[in-house]
Amino acid sequence: MEMCKPQQNHLLAALSMEVKERLFSHMEWVELPLGKVLYESGDTMRHVYFPTDSIISLLYVMESGASAEISVVGNEGLVGIALFMGGESTPSRAVVQSGGHAYRLPGQRLKDEFNRHGELLMLMLRYTQALITQMSQTAVCNRHHSIDQQLCRWLLLSLDRLPSNKLTMTQELIANMLGVRREGVTEAAGKLQRLGVIEYSRGRITVLDRHKLEELSCECYAVVKRETDRLLPYTPSTMPDERSIAPKFRR
Repeated sequence: MEMCKPQQNHLLAALSMEVKERLFSHMEWVELPLGKVLYESGDTMRHVYFPTDSIISLLYVMESGASAEISVVGNEGLVGIALFMGGESTPSRAVVQSGGHAYRLPGQRLKDEFNRHGELLMLMLRYTQALITQMSQTAVCNRHHSIDQQLCRWLLLSLDRLPSNKLTMTQELIANMLGVRREGVTEAAGKLQRLGVIEYSRGRITVLDRHKLEELSCECYAVVKRETDRLLPYTPSTMPDERSIAPKFRR
């Protein structure tokens, strides 16, 4: 399989050549299969992950085992903000929602760069604000909007973080993410399929009409998208020669 370039992650693409030279040689390209847990609640974080073609869900898991998604992270961001925020751990779980790859960086390397008080610090703070917006809007959406609307929002957020219009996802997993019963997801997905918005078969969802999906979603998706675009006006910088600072490859 051809190795993804770091620039496929928008945060990495936005860094200057100087910062890339300090970080990229310490990165590993790692495979993230569907369902892999990157960290559990309370774990001390050792690495941060910059997804390229995968999506990571941050979940809160109750004592009963019930769970609900509080945010998703894809090629727009990173997993592991607790490392540079000073907490080192969080009460949430990070699990791969859509399999793919990411660049993994030792946490200390990120903290060292963050503590230079340069461009990485500002980029990380702005990303964190965008992530907080997503978490806040998800909480509001889960409380006030229908399962149909929540599913539309969730599909749109996932689509924004993938290179195609196809998702590999079972209804049971979607139900766990949204914190609702599987029957509710089955009914909502069935409505979207009858409207010609999606095609669903054997755990594969293909979005056929994104415009209609946005119309059927609540305002929560638009709020998150607008705030993310405002805070993170990505301006990818080019690298004339990546070979000298190429990340490591690891399966």
